[in-house]
Amino acid sequence: MTTTPTAESPARPYARRISQIERGYLNAAATGTPQLIQMVVEGEGHIDPDALRDAVRAACLAGPGLTVRRRGAAWKADGPLPPVVELPPSGFGSPFHLRDLDVVTGPVCELGLTEGPVTRLVVRASHIVTDGRGLRQWIADVFRVLRGEEPVGAADTADDTHFRTAAGKVSPAPAPARLEGLPAVLGAGPADGTPLWIRRRVPACPSAVTARIAAAVSRRLPAGSGRLVVPVDLRRHDPGVRSSANLTSQVVLDLRRDDHWKRLHGEIVGSLLRKRDVAVLDRDFLRSNPFANSLREARDLDGTRFPCTAIVSDHGRVDTDDYRTPSFTPTGFFTLPMLVPYAEMFISAFRVGDSTELTLACRERPGARAAAQSLLDDVEHELVTADRPDPQAG
Repeated sequence: MTTTPTAESPARPYARRISQIERGYLNAAATGTPQLIQMVVEGEGHIDPDALRDAVRAACLAGPGLTVRRRGAAWKADGPLPPVVELPPSGFGSPFHLRDLDVVTGPVCELGLTEGPVTRLVVRASHIVTDGRGLRQWIADVFRVLRGEEPVGAADTADDTHFRTAAGKVSPAPAPARLEGLPAVLGAGPADGTPLWIRRRVPACPSAVTARIAAAVSRRLPAGSGRLVVPVDLRRHDPGVRSSANLTSQVVLDLRRDDHWKRLHGEIVGSLLRKRDVAVLDRDFLRSNPFANSLREARDLDGTRFPCTAIVSDHGRVDTDDYRTPSFTPTGFFTLPMLVPYAEMFISAFRVGDSTELTLACRERPGARAAAQSLLDDVEHELVTADRPDPQAG
């Protein structure tokens, strides 16, 4: 069943301006593609729905960024609390997992709870108002309350301008060349716009996960070249800030057929050292956008050719104790990545225990599932053989 909580404001007023990053996501949402983060906690045991609703309320009082609504040029925490929806056991193709969230009316977040042989909590939030790090902090607070602890909270109103300053001196970065469109890697023919999610748990936790995934993707490039987007959390420039805002920038790299992970890893590290994630914020995005310079241009992308081959997001290590309660033992943590108008696929990764949780998202089309499974076979091979001698070394 669905419970719609009464709208309430946090204990202290919370408001912040809509940042440049968030405006980019608002524009993407205007193409009709839902901009959502969906994080999934799986485990054994029981989560009481009413206790969960109380925990959501407490977490929102400590971190009001998940109760905002759009008010002109600002976000204000005057929206409804995230509802808790009790779901029957099923896959991820139900209307709950596919529907969008409205940032004008709210709520901007909702939770789906399924109990059975596997207890599953799906936390869905608008990527317009938050990002992976912000949502993980909030979910951890929900579980703190469920354990009887105090939430840490995330009441800072810092946005991307704060991190531009915190990063210090940043040299301008050249804009990537525009690509008219790269042929699809996964399947052929028209896509129906439905997301296809494929999950894979790999029994390995190597370093340089993003680069190793990208190397596997590079072996599938039909045109001999491709483009990679790597999301970067701006909080790295001021780790003391606890903000639930969308603070994810990006670095853009070119892929070559049969690229080696070491070259890609060097490019990623070099981009971070040069603070390219901050430099991109000073770019005139409407004039030098490597993907689409207008909503019309974005809508014209027909799902057969893409300016970006893949987005690869490594969320790092997850401590499952953050999501443990006396009655619930977590066994898995992963995401259902969103479809991005200009990107063919989105691959997310988490390190959980001794394994790496992968989820690939792409558009449903003929041959897409088989091609995606085959690609994940290559990714798994890349990860599990990471500690073996490198034939290119020496």
